[in-house]
Amino acid sequence: MFQRSAAKGVILSFGSLALLGVMPVISNSRPAEIDALTFAFALSVWQTVFAAPVVALETRRGQKGIFGAIMSPREGRRVVIIGLLTGMMFGLSTYLYVLGTEMAGAANAAIALQAYPLFAILLETVFLGRRKNVLELGLTLGLCIALYYIGTGGTFRMAGISVWFLLSLGVPFLWSIAHVLIKEELARTPITPAQVTFFRVLISTIFLAMILVPATTTYGLEDVTTALLQPISILMGLVYYLELMIWFYAVRHIDVSLASSITTPWPALTMIVAAAVLGDRIEAYQIGAFVVVVICVYALSWAGLKKQKVTP
Repeated sequence: MFQRSAAKGVILSFGSLALLGVMPVISNSRPAEIDALTFAFALSVWQTVFAAPVVALETRRGQKGIFGAIMSPREGRRVVIIGLLTGMMFGLSTYLYVLGTEMAGAANAAIALQAYPLFAILLETVFLGRRKNVLELGLTLGLCIALYYIGTGGTFRMAGISVWFLLSLGVPFLWSIAHVLIKEELARTPITPAQVTFFRVLISTIFLAMILVPATTTYGLEDVTTALLQPISILMGLVYYLELMIWFYAVRHIDVSLASSITTPWPALTMIVAAAVLGDRIEAYQIGAFVVVVICVYALSWAGLKKQKVTP
């Protein structure tokens, strides 16, 4: 029987923080001749390669999960549709992640991903009818201002806003929608975290292939092969897959709110590693905006927990 362990959950969350922090740097370390779409496809292929044996081993040990579920035709169709939809969302978000990290810079892209709570609040308000109090609205406004500040390069001028930073915001937006859908399926079906991860990366790979193949010439296929065999593609695929699995298992041991609080400062690690490895220059406005973002995210988490405690 599974037993929750707070210590394991905290350790796994710090592991997730470390992986999240180095991922943008790994992505920007790819050879210049490999474009963002090809790299996104290559790392997705390797994610699938790493995910398949884990699912096979899990099934061999008797953890059938979704494979052993008895569902009605209607339930089966719902699972397939949601699986395809979220898989495509994650495929697109992977491409936007790679492209946004390249064009906006590792540090800016990392901070943009901290907009996840902002989109989660938007979805909860619009689709679930969950009203926010004055404190939550104020913190959300502060988060928006900080993101706008960094998006304009520390100028607050609309003319200076970075299109690539805005593109990077598409990643947490897609994540927030997909995670809501997946959360519902995790509650309704016996699917395991390993199976969720496997189907996610498999469908993402197929989706990216459907985009990549029509746009690729015979000469371009050589570039795809080169990208697949690049050590940096293999490394990125492995690190991304490990981060997904570690996160899933972390939240099995501790609450999502605690795990999220531990991983929130990961862009700080990205700034340090990007400066050391890539030679990126970290500006004062980036550090200032990041501090404000972290404060707002922590405060929003605290406000949400406080609201849950007082709700009868």
